Amino acid sequence: MRLENKVILISGSATGIGKAIAKRCVSEGARVIIHGLEADLCAETVAELGTDKAVSHVEDLTLEGCPQRLVDLAVATFGKLDAIVNNAAMVSQGNIHNTDAAFFMKMMSVNTLAPFLLIQAALPELTKTRGNVLNIGSVNAYSGEPNLLPYSISKGALMTLTRNLGDTLMRENGVRVNQINPGWVLTENEAKRKREHGLKDDWYADLPKVYAPAGRILWPEEIAAAAIFWLADESGPVSGQVMDLEQYPFIGRNPPKDSSTIPAK
Repeated sequence: MRLENKVILISGSATGIGKAIAKRCVSEGARVIIHGLEADLCAETVAELGTDKAVSHVEDLTLEGCPQRLVDLAVATFGKLDAIVNNAAMVSQGNIHNTDAAFFMKMMSVNTLAPFLLIQAALPELTKTRGNVLNIGSVNAYSGEPNLLPYSISKGALMTLTRNLGDTLMRENGVRVNQINPGWVLTENEAKRKREHGLKDDWYADLPKVYAPAGRILWPEEIAAAAIFWLADESGPVSGQVMDLEQYPFIGRNPPKDSSTIPAK
């Protein structure tokens, strides 16, 4: 098994991509720390994975001391920490006209500062195990959509954090830092957001080819499959790298002018 005996902390792992990564980690032999805001969903995830393989912590990651409490839980429960996955994120629409300072700062706090603080808290333990960090970003990091301005900025900053620490921590601590930038993924929250935007319940079954050349968007399990490579020892000394996971070349792509429109990702 590719993650046998490893202990991995995954933020935002009671649903969506985070939960898919947690499930795949356990199937590969790891023990995991589940984190989220909903106590019932965290409890359900732990029950599904097995109490010998998982433990949960329910708390807002932006609260002072939360990152350290997560690290302490991992060490107290499983004796060490081999990797962290910064998956927890705030996804909300906003543009140059309707984004105020409070909303902008909240987005940056959740999507950029919280991952930084979790890495900072985990670094002493990751140094002991020569572990690694996997940040979950977004293809919107490169410029983003008009109505995802603050979100895109926060993910762009996260990508810079990955590149910077991927070099620094490998040199100084032997800790790798890499990132996955998912494209459009069919998570529970994404399905809910689209219904709130007025789309029909099965909106994902008939998408314009310009947005989904394969006829569908990505599944959380497909992101999780890629995550295992970065969390496992098989990725060797590779650090400071960003992997885009989308079904078309995101940068420089020019969709047809007559393409159908769909609410922002």
